[in-house]
Amino acid sequence: MKLNIRKLTKGDLQIAKNWWEKWPDWVAPADDFLPETGVVVESNNKPVAIGFIYLTNAKVCLLEWVISDPEYRENDRQVLIELLITGAENMVKELGYKYMFSVCKHKKLIATHKKLKWHVDKKPSYELTKILNK
Repeated sequence: MKLNIRKLTKGDLQIAKNWWEKWPDWVAPADDFLPETGVVVESNNKPVAIGFIYLTNAKVCLLEWVISDPEYRENDRQVLIELLITGAENMVKELGYKYMFSVCKHKKLIATHKKLKWHVDKKPSYELTKILNK
């Protein structure tokens, strides 16, 4: 198995949407809610994990909507997610960002962030969204 990481392309959105449909308790965000930037981890040239990166005009960016292929059966899913997060960190460092922020409620993903030396707030917060124009 050969793992590599690359930048997100427009075609990757449909792949992520298919994965969201297959994971229980996940709902795909609207297409226009997602940024065009992100990272994709591939195993043997096949996408197996995707993360979306919101770039801002401050020194902070957001890593969000991290998802992996629910049919991926290798026992190294943890390695994929770690590669995705560290790859995203490296990508935005090169763009001049100082901080990376993420919102998360999945225990395994939170544990992975902790392992990678992210600060995890002890008090949960809530995700708030308002649709301004329909």
